[in-house]
Amino acid sequence: MLKLWRWYQNCLAVHPVKTQVISSAVIWGFGDVAAQTITHSTAKKHRLLKEEEKELKINWKRVATTSLFGLGFIGPVGHFWYEGLDRYMKTRLQLQPNSLRFVASKVAIDGIIFGPLDLLVFFTYMGFSAGKSAPQVKEDVKRDFLPALILEGGIWPILQVANFRFVPVRYQLLYVNFFCLVDSCFLSWLEQQQDAPWKQWLTSFLQMKEQKGQGG
Repeated sequence: MLKLWRWYQNCLAVHPVKTQVISSAVIWGFGDVAAQTITHSTAKKHRLLKEEEKELKINWKRVATTSLFGLGFIGPVGHFWYEGLDRYMKTRLQLQPNSLRFVASKVAIDGIIFGPLDLLVFFTYMGFSAGKSAPQVKEDVKRDFLPALILEGGIWPILQVANFRFVPVRYQLLYVNFFCLVDSCFLSWLEQQQDAPWKQWLTSFLQMKEQKGQGG
């Protein structure tokens, strides 16, 4: 394990972008396999599968599609985003590293810009990759984006506080990639849920609140 860690450190130092791109592809692909396994296991437990569907069959085309998202977006964009964000805080805003304002500003900007962008690109990409039309993709994004943003909004800021406060900049991408394993599993699972009752309830609940706010 120690040898593997040293090998990763060396790859990160010599080829930072390439290392993040490849590791992101592997992590997101593995996350999708996990998501398919969880979805199948849940459906089987609740007896929602037909007899011929009871055996788990991984959709490798979907795994490849999700891996390409990690390869083409999360890896390169994530690398330059976190490096650039740290540089911006130190040089442009001239905030003291690890100070409360430094960490809070990073968490806020990351949550306002990169978080929603990541979700929007993911759901759009997955929709078009599945052969859906632009109107269908638009409906899928409307259905999935808000529930994902709300659920992730309660978790990622906490994780990022620890990341920006305690993890050296060089390893912040590794930290993010580790939790992206869980995140990719969650997003893949959420995308597979389609019009699940809980998702419909959440969307209608938010719409009711918005209507009440406009009425007041």
